[in-house]
Amino acid sequence: MQRLGLFSAVAAGLWTFGLLLDLVFLRAVPGAFAPSAMVQTIELLAITAAAGMYVYVRYAPHSARTKAEVGLGFMLVNTFGIGVINAWQMLPDPVFKLSWNAVAILIFSMIVPTTPRKMLVVAMASASMDPFGVWVRSLTGAQVPALLTVLVLYLPNYACAAVAATMAATFERLGRRLREAQDLGSYRLVELLGHGGMGEVWRAEHHLLARRAAVKIVKPEVLGTGSAEDTRLVLRRFEREAQATSSLSSPHTVQVYDYGITDQGTFYYVMELLSGRDMDSLVREFGPVPADRTIYLLRQAAHSLADAHARGLVHRDIKPANIYVCRMGLEYDFVKVLDFGLVKVRQPGTQVQETLQTVDHTTGTPAFMAPEIILGEADVDRRADVYALGCVAYYLLTGQLVFEVDTPMKMLLRHVQEKPVPPSMRTELPIPKELDDLVMACLEKNPDDRPQDAQALFRMACGCISCETWNGERARSWWETHLPELTGPLTLGGPDPAPREVPVSLPS
Repeated sequence: MQRLGLFSAVAAGLWTFGLLLDLVFLRAVPGAFAPSAMVQTIELLAITAAAGMYVYVRYAPHSARTKAEVGLGFMLVNTFGIGVINAWQMLPDPVFKLSWNAVAILIFSMIVPTTPRKMLVVAMASASMDPFGVWVRSLTGAQVPALLTVLVLYLPNYACAAVAATMAATFERLGRRLREAQDLGSYRLVELLGHGGMGEVWRAEHHLLARRAAVKIVKPEVLGTGSAEDTRLVLRRFEREAQATSSLSSPHTVQVYDYGITDQGTFYYVMELLSGRDMDSLVREFGPVPADRTIYLLRQAAHSLADAHARGLVHRDIKPANIYVCRMGLEYDFVKVLDFGLVKVRQPGTQVQETLQTVDHTTGTPAFMAPEIILGEADVDRRADVYALGCVAYYLLTGQLVFEVDTPMKMLLRHVQEKPVPPSMRTELPIPKELDDLVMACLEKNPDDRPQDAQALFRMACGCISCETWNGERARSWWETHLPELTGPLTLGGPDPAPREVPVSLPS
C-alpha cells in the first residue's frame, strides 16, 4: 500500500509534467505538434485521478485488499488515458514505437498485490486500451490504420501483459513463502521490537485468538558459536528458559504460551506482550524511585522468585532490565520477572546441578552478580538471586549501582571485597531504616548472612510497615501523569505497547 500510494503521487507528477509540456514547452517550439483540447482534458482528468488515488490509499479506512482492487481500476484509468492520447496523436501512416502502456503494465504488476489471474485480466485489458483508443478515434471520422496493423503495432503491450501475469505469480509465491516464514506455530510475526547478539523479539498475533504476544527467536546462523556442540548448548539454553518459565505459576512471572524449533533450526518461544518499562528504563527515564513504591515493586519481584525457588530453580541473572513494570488490565505497577535463560536446576536429593552456561563464559551481569558466582563456587543457590534483587532495590532507591566503577573487573572485585554504602547515604530521598536494613541484608558477602531465599525476602518486605503508602490508586495516578499513552481504553488485545517497549530482555 505504501508503494501504491507513492506511485500514485509519482503518476500525478508525470501527468502534470505532460500537461506542462503540452501547454508551455511544445508551444514554444516552432513547428512542433500542438496537442488538442481532448489530450489536455485527459491529462487534467488523469492528474485528478492520481491525486485522488493517493489520498484514498493514504487515508481511507478500507482494507488493504480493497485498496489493491481499486489500484487495479487505477491501472485501467491510466492506460485508457494513454491509449486515447496515443490514438489522437497517431498519424495516418503510423510508425512503430513502444507505447507507454507497456511500461505502465510492467510497473503496475510490480506494485499492486493481486492474484495472477486478476493481473492477467487487467493487464490484457490495459494492453487493449491502445487499440480501443484507435477505435474511439475512428468514431470521430478520422483516418486510422487497419485493425491488423494496429494489433501488430501494439503487440509489445500484450507481451508485457503476459510478463505481468508471470511476475504476479512470482510475487504471490514469494509472498506466501514470506508469510510461512513469519508463521511460528500458531502465531504470526508482525513487527520487530528489538534484537540482540543472539536473538530477536517480535510482536506477534495469534491466528485465531484476539491475543497479541511477544516472540523471542534465535537463529543458529547468528549465534557466532564455534562448533555444532556450542550451537546445541545455546539452543538448549533457550529451550530451558521456555520450559523453566512455563513451569512457574506466579502472576509476577512472564507467561510463556508456546515454544518450538522450526525446520530451519530457528528456536522460538511465545510469551505475553507487556506494556510498560523495565526497571532500568524506568530509573533512567524518571529518576530514583521513592521508598514506598520500591517496596511495592520489590514484593512482587520476590513473589516471582519465591515461586521459582520453591520449584528448585535459580534465576542467576536478576537485574533491572529483566524486571518489567507494566500495566496489566486495570492494574498498574504490576511486576513481571523475565528471562530465565541462565536458570540453574537443583535436582532434589542429589549434588548435581544443571546449568546452561557455556565453557569459558561467566554467567550473569557484573553489576548485579553475587560474590559466590564471581568466585566460581560450585554450589551457587537461590541466595545469589537474593543478592541480585538487593542490588536491584539499591538501584531503584538511589538511581546508582551498588558500586560505580569504570571497568567490569573492578566491579567484580568490589562485589567480592568491599562493603557497600547504605542506600540512604547516597540519595536525598527519605529511606526508612527497616528498608535500608533489608537492602543491606541482601548485600551481605556471606550467603549465610542473607535472607535464605526469595520467600524469606518477601516476608521481610511485607514487614516494612513504614512503606505502606503506595497503592494501586497512586500507581494509576503516576502512570496517567508520566505514561499517558499506556493508560487509554483497553482493546481485545490490551493496550498497544509503544514501539520502544521491548517486552523481554535480549541475550547479549
